[in-house]
Amino acid sequence: MRRGRLRVLLGAAPGVGKTYTMLEEGKRLADEGHDVVLAFVETHGRKAIASMADGLEVVPRHSVAHRGMTLTEMDLDAVLARKPEIALVDELAHTNAPGSRNVKRWQDVNELLDAGIDVISTVNTQHIESLGDVVLQITGVPQRETIPDAALRAADQIEVIDLAPQALRDRLSSGLVYPAERIDAALSNYFRLGNLTALRELALLWLADEVDSALKAYRAEHGIDRKWEARERVVVALTDGPEGETLLRRGARIASRSSGGELIAVHVTNPDGMRARHPGTLDRQRTLVEQLGGTFHQVVGEDVPRALVDFARAADATQLVIGVSRRSRLAAAFTGPGIGATVIRESGDIDVHIVTHAAAGSGFSLPRLGGALSRKRLIAGFAVALIAGPLLSWLLVSLHTESSITSDVLAYQLLVIVVALIGGLWPGLFAAVLSGLTLNVLFVEPRFTLTIEDPRQFLALVLYVANVLLVSYVVDQAARRSREARRAVAESQLLATLAGSVLRGEDALQAMVTRTREAFGLTGVRLLIDGEPQLADGEPTRDARVTNVPIGTRGVLELHGQDLAASERRLLQVIATQIDQAIEHGALARAASEAGELAETDRVRSALLAAVGHDLRRPLTSASAAISALRSSELKLPAAERQELLETAAESLDSLAELVTNLLDVSRVQAGALVVKLAPTDVADVVFPALDELGLGPGAVELDLAEDLQPVLADAVLLQRVVVNLLANAVRHSPPGERVRLAASSFQGRTELRVVDRGPGIPAERRDEVFTPFQRLGDTDNDTGLGLGLALSKGFVEGMDGTLEVDDTPGGGLTMVVTLPTAEEEAP
Repeated sequence: MRRGRLRVLLGAAPGVGKTYTMLEEGKRLADEGHDVVLAFVETHGRKAIASMADGLEVVPRHSVAHRGMTLTEMDLDAVLARKPEIALVDELAHTNAPGSRNVKRWQDVNELLDAGIDVISTVNTQHIESLGDVVLQITGVPQRETIPDAALRAADQIEVIDLAPQALRDRLSSGLVYPAERIDAALSNYFRLGNLTALRELALLWLADEVDSALKAYRAEHGIDRKWEARERVVVALTDGPEGETLLRRGARIASRSSGGELIAVHVTNPDGMRARHPGTLDRQRTLVEQLGGTFHQVVGEDVPRALVDFARAADATQLVIGVSRRSRLAAAFTGPGIGATVIRESGDIDVHIVTHAAAGSGFSLPRLGGALSRKRLIAGFAVALIAGPLLSWLLVSLHTESSITSDVLAYQLLVIVVALIGGLWPGLFAAVLSGLTLNVLFVEPRFTLTIEDPRQFLALVLYVANVLLVSYVVDQAARRSREARRAVAESQLLATLAGSVLRGEDALQAMVTRTREAFGLTGVRLLIDGEPQLADGEPTRDARVTNVPIGTRGVLELHGQDLAASERRLLQVIATQIDQAIEHGALARAASEAGELAETDRVRSALLAAVGHDLRRPLTSASAAISALRSSELKLPAAERQELLETAAESLDSLAELVTNLLDVSRVQAGALVVKLAPTDVADVVFPALDELGLGPGAVELDLAEDLQPVLADAVLLQRVVVNLLANAVRHSPPGERVRLAASSFQGRTELRVVDRGPGIPAERRDEVFTPFQRLGDTDNDTGLGLGLALSKGFVEGMDGTLEVDDTPGGGLTMVVTLPTAEEEAP
């Protein structure tokens, strides 16, 4: 049996029209003769969706009883028994009611797919699991219902249902998304223009990544290693020269011409690289890369062009930007084609941009070395000896006279020195022997014979060879020292990159693992602590060589890839030491955090003692004085005064009991031992008792409870105390004659209670302080308690999986916003 196909309509936010599109597509397919059923749809009271569902065959829902409530869910068994060709299933990320076969609706959909049924479903961006923290930062609303990225990426087709943010707000204002009583709260919270814009961009970027992942999987499956220009990735090759900024800005412009283009900067450091002529230039370029929205990478490679091309292929680059060589024409003539020509030859189907700049052709550099002297230089030395030697001999023979022997010898000696400078010892020695023999045959009597009649001629040949050996030795040592110096520069730059990654806020261990893999060209790196994998980067190949580097006494850095040279292993030991220090630093940071918590506890304890010394003494003293007066046999008090003293004692004892209760509650909240009994709770059943407790009537509080207000999942007792505390604060700070407003509305599985006053408000920089125990921000009297009301309220709300936040009241004042989950959205 073939597996069904899943088509998902992805919406950036509620109300963009994904459910409507699903039903519209279902009707179109039904009209074409396909067998389509509506397995589940959530209209949310929208008439357009309800009318669109008319005409489609609907599979009845099944009911589930839970905590005294009846919840309806998709009847999976009925849909399987009906076995349609296509099933329409709304809200793919929905959590099923407790007692259902599967926890999540996407698991129900998997069963339909396994049965060969095609499914069209819907989901919003905020429900994608990997985007949960980003959505929370954007909207401030945590998501309880999520779908794993892997489950969503397994869909055969994902489409973004797009709508411009302002158009969505206009649709919301027109009452096409939520009822009228919920529009204001929605527009001022979740549906802000900035929120919608960010969510829209998030949906498009996630889908772009999904397309990119699908392309990579297809290419890996079919063995395609050539680039596909589905998305521009521009790699900019940086040196430590001043031209880097020009290259970066050009690369950024190229990337910006395509939607979602990436800018990647890479700097190759190796023993053969050019010396840092401009200290600090590379750091400035790294900063510029981040400002342009790109990423900076540093790799080590023996062959700079090859390292650049390999990195570009690994990054799936479509464009490679390099600068015109800084070498002069004379240098290019002696050293052959530069990096640019080699990169163009090796790049294959990657487009290469060679960008001119002010520093082009401004410098001379000796040929790049690899080892003491590279094989390329050895070959060049032999080539010069074999080509220049005969040419020089032909020239000298044509100009030879009896008195020119001295100049002939000096000419050959110059040739030998040039060959030694280029190729080192062996080419120089070859040129010396060849030129000595040539001198003997062509210019020493008897000419054209290889004879040494005078011992001084043999001594001259020996001295000739000795000069060559000395020159070659000096050249070899200079090349070796240059290589060591450049190796040191490369290592220091790599270590600076590691340190910079940490200083710029990246995770220290992850940054070091990633940079290590990139720097040494490894296929994968894993960090193991006590034998357990902690971090990894890259994907080790099956036949890759594995090298283990100890990290302190507990860790191991597992390297997958090529075997490393001794000098590279020394650098790895330095990196291992830094990783060990980072691990130790993390342990110290955790210890410091625990110490900070202890210090905060000590601070709270000190504040508690100070508060107890004042606020508890006052009611205790009043009650004690009143009772002492009543017990006195010397005082003959009238009945009215005795009654007043009794009332004073009772009020003081009640106040004392309330303070002690609050102190105990604060201790339980801070200790995490608060007992919360969650149950579906009607907001009105909490609000009205709170008003009665405070003695507030319609003249003091304006109520605005939405008609479709849903029950919340809360502890009724704790929620009533929260409402009492918030209303008491609002009434106390409101100007005379101004009424406090209490509004409540539900949307997207959350219910908001907003307590609005027109008081002086609180400066934005001090709002966090209102939730600190034992302070009374803005209160100057001695009758406002211990300053625990808001601290307790926040603890109670968070204990009920909600949030308590401070917001501005338009026109002046303060709004306290309580957000709680609705009972219908309770997770099992």
